[in-house]
Amino acid sequence: MKYRVKDLGLAQKGFSRIQWAEREMKVLRIIQHDFQSAKPLRGLRIGACLHVTAETAVLAKTLKAGGAEVFLCASNPLSTQDDVAASLVKDFDIPVFAIRGDTTSDYYGNIQEVIDYEVDCTIDDGCDLVFYIHKNWDNVRKKPQFGLEETTTGVIRLRALEASRQLKYPILAVNESFTKFMFDNRYGTGQSVIDGVLRATNYLLAGKVSVVCGYGWCGKGIARRLSGLGSRVRVCEVDPVKALEAVMDGFEVGKLENFVKEADIIITATGNSHVVSSKFIKASKDGAIFANAGHFDIELELDEFKDSLKQVEGRPEVYELQLEDKTVFILGQGRLVNLACAEGHPPSVMDLSFANQALGIEYMSSTHKSMEPKVFKLPDELDRKIAKLKLQSLGIDIDHLTAEQEKYLRSFEIGT
Repeated sequence: MKYRVKDLGLAQKGFSRIQWAEREMKVLRIIQHDFQSAKPLRGLRIGACLHVTAETAVLAKTLKAGGAEVFLCASNPLSTQDDVAASLVKDFDIPVFAIRGDTTSDYYGNIQEVIDYEVDCTIDDGCDLVFYIHKNWDNVRKKPQFGLEETTTGVIRLRALEASRQLKYPILAVNESFTKFMFDNRYGTGQSVIDGVLRATNYLLAGKVSVVCGYGWCGKGIARRLSGLGSRVRVCEVDPVKALEAVMDGFEVGKLENFVKEADIIITATGNSHVVSSKFIKASKDGAIFANAGHFDIELELDEFKDSLKQVEGRPEVYELQLEDKTVFILGQGRLVNLACAEGHPPSVMDLSFANQALGIEYMSSTHKSMEPKVFKLPDELDRKIAKLKLQSLGIDIDHLTAEQEKYLRSFEIGT
């Protein structure tokens, strides 16, 4: 078996970490049990480009239990947990190509290794695997039949491919499931970003002025948790509806240029490029901290400063930038802060996201032949099934409509 991990000697630690995560991923365990019996993915070869974390390992185990072969590479150079990668290879016979801190060249080399396994299906987090396949389409020996995408940034890229009529095969936008974006993006990102900031800096957030750029589901989660910890939160938005929502949620809303000079912490969560330009970085106060919660390291415009960033001694993922009259700090080299500086989302919320992936693959494996090369959403009934399984795993029962109530909702006769 081919693989590329840092050190197989780390496998025992990784195995323990996977076991710990699996305890909290109760829905995926239910699906894993069902898959073990039915083998709905028998013979399917899955190429996955995901953050190589303990939670992802539980997904890989579940897919393998369903009869699939899984081949995994990282979706970000700084998101790999090397001990987990080692355990997947040594304990579960899953080929992994990922080392934390990989160069760009190594990163795409890992993607090529996965493609070389002639996969039937792709699972992506950010669309790098799908884009690389499309870029090299003529040289791909076996063309994938369908795919799934995990995150907002990837869906944006896929929609652009679809709009330009360049998308080659149907892809399920897992990120558009309610049980993904309403929970993973809001609660997962909200907690894990704060975790990343605190692990990197050990700063007190109470009383600090924090600016959140973007008020989508991720931005909402971050802003609310910063506020809950006593931070004075400002929100920047380009969408008037989202900006108004932030106002109604009690946050001060305005332009970044008016907030940056007093901000202690600036966090981006937009999925767009150069949200915090070099001009804003230069205009910030002494000691300001910049962090990115978006998938790619393009939200902070750092090109001008790449050669000037210096790692702070004793703080592995804090980089200082000396400007003319001040020093500012960049967390995780401007990469995804919750994984560059912490462990990513908690297992219990990834349980929902990866349940979408597992059931999504089962669904697509039986329906993809009748689907056009477009971006699709997981059927609502599967979305609700995941929510029901999560409630069941938490020991929570909910009310049900009576026959009379169901009839009323289907009728129009009853009125004033």
